[in-house]
Amino acid sequence: MKVKTSVWKWYGLAVLVIVLDQLTKNWVSANFTYGQPLVITDFFNLTLLHNKGAAFSFLSDAGGWQRWFFGVIAAAVSVVLVVWMARVESAQRWVLTALALVLGGAIGNLYDRVVLGYVVDFIVVHYQHHYWPAFNIADSAICVGAGMLIIDSFRSPNGDELSAGSK
Repeated sequence: MKVKTSVWKWYGLAVLVIVLDQLTKNWVSANFTYGQPLVITDFFNLTLLHNKGAAFSFLSDAGGWQRWFFGVIAAAVSVVLVVWMARVESAQRWVLTALALVLGGAIGNLYDRVVLGYVVDFIVVHYQHHYWPAFNIADSAICVGAGMLIIDSFRSPNGDELSAGSK
């Protein structure tokens, strides 16, 4: 499969996500004590945490096999995303941006999982004593990219308007 020249800038966006993700994780890991929050606002803090499971710490106490299971899934998804991006028309910038964000996030977390055995999380949002699970830049990129793909699924094939509910 020949990769179009125009797709390389989107792969570059994925690499940028990976670099930002790893830089922030390394900075937090080097400068924070595990579990000790740095309060930024009444609803936001930075806290170094390690997630051995998947999203929301799913299967985090499963005994270690989940590290490789989720690693294989992330690697397979990453390969699919690389191929998908190579096949998308260069004019579909919205879709390519979304795929690049998901790809960068997936690889950022995959690196942690394979090298460290856990994913470094540090962004904590809360309301009073109700906490959203901690996350990181890679998780944010995946969510934004997935949201963009969902929005795109409602757009008409020519991309001009939302197609859900239109006849």
